[in-house]
Amino acid sequence: MNRAVWRAGQWPAHLVLALAALIVLAPVAWVIAAGFRTQISLLIGEFWFTPNLAAFEEVLFSKTSDFLSNFRNSLIVALASTLLVLVAATLGAWSLHRMGVPAWLRHSLLGWSMLFHMIPPITLAGAWYALFRSIGLDNTLTGVILAHATLNLPMALWLMSVFVADVPVELEEAARIDGATTPVLLRAIVLPLVAPGLAATAVLCFVFSWNEFAVALTLSNKLTATVPVAIAKFAQDFEIQYTQMAASAALSIIPAVLLLLVCQRYIVKGLTMGAVK
Repeated sequence: MNRAVWRAGQWPAHLVLALAALIVLAPVAWVIAAGFRTQISLLIGEFWFTPNLAAFEEVLFSKTSDFLSNFRNSLIVALASTLLVLVAATLGAWSLHRMGVPAWLRHSLLGWSMLFHMIPPITLAGAWYALFRSIGLDNTLTGVILAHATLNLPMALWLMSVFVADVPVELEEAARIDGATTPVLLRAIVLPLVAPGLAATAVLCFVFSWNEFAVALTLSNKLTATVPVAIAKFAQDFEIQYTQMAASAALSIIPAVLLLLVCQRYIVKGLTMGAVK
């Protein structure tokens, strides 16, 4: 009886969650559905329409479309920048908490990192373009990777600091007594314990890099453009190809969704590790 009453008392919360999910998912569903429409059907606002794959065929197989190349560029940029960020953030967080850094300095560095993270990326794009042009990295994937890594590193450093701080110091001291070097200590003790945090940080960095537009637009050209830049190219001077744009947007969702499904358990665990404490 009590269980039934408890369940009955939960319906307002479930209703709110369902409405929130509907608000979030409805625009996504509309964009995906728009990819299966014709341009005329979309513009006249038909509610019922006959699905077709013309927009997807245009995006994927047309000789004038570079979407697959842009998709590959985005994968390279997102994966490489995420890997760089994870390595730098994990080593940086461990150094801040385990190498005798004064508390005031550690908090100042973490606070500055979050202030830097709040700076709009577009304000940095011009300076990065001038810098990369002077050293020959303009219009290259390497330049975009370095820029995305710089944008995501402050957030990753903040997150990894929380997870590294939760690692018991006694475990590291015991490993030191057994003769473990710093690389062995990090690989055998620290990394397994912060794995959920690494997964959560990796997903956030990958998604932010995948969706970043302003910096990628400034630092890339036709050969090195990423998916957001490719989607924007469907808005031309005399025509906006809405269905192709919607089809490209629908395809661009796939990597993030797959990553979230694969890492869902680790993401939830990682993001809630410090919540109970």
